[in-house]
Parts: sequence; C-alpha cells; structure tokens
Amino acid sequence: MMNEVLKKIGAIGIVPVVKIDDANDAVPLAKALCEGGLPCAEITFRTAAAEEAIRNITKAFPDMLVGAGTVLTTEQVDRAVGAGAKFIVSPGLNPKVVKYCVDKNIPVTPGCSNPSDVEQAIELGLDVVKFFPAEQAGGIKMIKAMAAPYVNMKFMPTGGVNAKNLNDYLSFPKIHACGGSWMVSGDMINAKEFDKIRDMTREAVQTMLGFELAHVGVNCADEAEAGAVADAFNVFGFARKDGNSSIFAGTAVEAMKSQGLGAKGHIAIRTNYIDRAINYLSMMGVEFDESTKKTDAKGNTTAIYLKGEVGGFALHLVQKK
Repeated sequence: MMNEVLKKIGAIGIVPVVKIDDANDAVPLAKALCEGGLPCAEITFRTAAAEEAIRNITKAFPDMLVGAGTVLTTEQVDRAVGAGAKFIVSPGLNPKVVKYCVDKNIPVTPGCSNPSDVEQAIELGLDVVKFFPAEQAGGIKMIKAMAAPYVNMKFMPTGGVNAKNLNDYLSFPKIHACGGSWMVSGDMINAKEFDKIRDMTREAVQTMLGFELAHVGVNCADEAEAGAVADAFNVFGFARKDGNSSIFAGTAVEAMKSQGLGAKGHIAIRTNYIDRAINYLSMMGVEFDESTKKTDAKGNTTAIYLKGEVGGFALHLVQKK
C-alpha cells in the first residue's frame, strides 16, 4: 500500500522544488503556492535556511505537504523531520538513508536514473522513486523504456521539467507526479515576487489540468425532440449520432432524450487528469455528487457531476481520451 503522503502528492501532480535563502520568505512563499493551487513544496537542504523554512511553513500551514529535498545523510533526515518535513527526497539512492527512512516509516523518494537504481529501490520496499536528472537522463522516453519490467514502480521526474514538457511526462500512467522549479525560481523568491509565483503556480496547474469545454447538453422532452434539436445543427455540418440516452450533434451538442441533470441541461468540461482536477477543485471549495461518478473497466474515473447548477445548467467533468 502506498503511503498516504505519497498518494496526496500524486493527486496534486506537481511538486514545486524550492531553494530558499532566507527563512523569512518561507511563509509568504507557502501562501503563494497554496493560493496558486499547489499546497506542496520540496525545500532543498542545500541552504542554511532550509530547516527553519520548513519549520515556519509547517507552523503557518499545517496541512501543506512540505518535504525536504537534497537530503544526503541520516542526520539531515532527523533535522528535516524534526522541523516538520512530511517526506524526504534525495538526488541519488543511498541505501543507508533510504533504509533509515523506511524503518522510521518516513516517506522517501530517492533519485534513480537506471534499472539498477530501481531494483535497489524495490529491494528496499519502495514503490515511488524520483527520476533525476530527468531531461538529462533521457526524459520521458527513458522512463518509458525503463519502466516496463517494473510493473508496480512509479516515477517522479525532476530536473528540466517545465510548462512545455510537463504533460509529456504526466500523461504516462507510471508518472506519479513531477518536480519542478519554473514557477518558483530562487531569483523570484529572493526578489520577493510572491504574486508572480502565485500566478505562475496557477498557470502551471491550468497547464496540467487543461480545462476546456467538451459539449453542451440540452434537456428534451423525448427522443423526437432530441432528434429535432440534433438535426438543427446539421446546417453547421455537425453530424448526428444516436445513442442510448441522448443524440449528439457532432461533439459539441448533446440532446438528451429525457430530463437529465440541470433545469436546462448540462455543460461538460474536459480535463487531462480528472482525479487531479477533482482534487484541485475540491481544494477550491467545489463539491461533487459522488453518485454520478462513472468509471471505466479498470476503475478509473471518467466523469462526475459537480453539485448545484450554473445558469440552470449542471456541470460535469469528463476525462480527455
């Protein structure tokens, strides 16, 4: 069973990797990340301020997932955890450090870049490892080539991940989450550009989730009315496609054969990763109607309705295919 902290990291999808030089910047930085939609951070132990920064964030934002990165020794593990770190990340696989964390039930993701590293990680009981340095070590192509024999292992690529290649990684099922610093560079932190960090974090989340309009559903009294509604869109070249409960006009309009959810109908929003979208929107205060959840043969979520209506329309999320 995967550790709960690691499950939460997977649901968030992006781990901001933070190098902080002044511990006084920790709380406003954490606030910016949370407001941007990423309540998570890996604070690298490369600076003297790291330990105090973790302590400050943990005190101000106790629910935030704060971990320590670039952890090289068991002594650093103790300091990081003592300050409140909920997970440990290291650039390479040091069996002594990993075993120390495993024995203390501390989530740890060591850096791996080849099959031998991965097999050591499996031997130590891990099911998630960092892939580092990701782009320099071959990127998503290398992970795909290497991952096949290790059916239960998931990867967290870090190093060279950015807004342009983020979804190249995340679209591969064995990617657990991605680590990145493009939305939270050291220069921006030192310049105290926390509004910019918040906005770039928000952009990163939107890039990951890729929300876009899928279709509009129109409630009709019966099949005959649904057919008439669908046929009305033939003038635009929207081909009619009859289904069990509705008739589509192209992919943009769905005419329901009976009263569906919503006084007028529904609006479907598609997303790259529906479970991550549900997690994100839930953090924003959105509530979901669990009774409407649909899944595929493997148990993966494919659609779910939000509670309530907007302008007489119910809203639902659908997983991009």
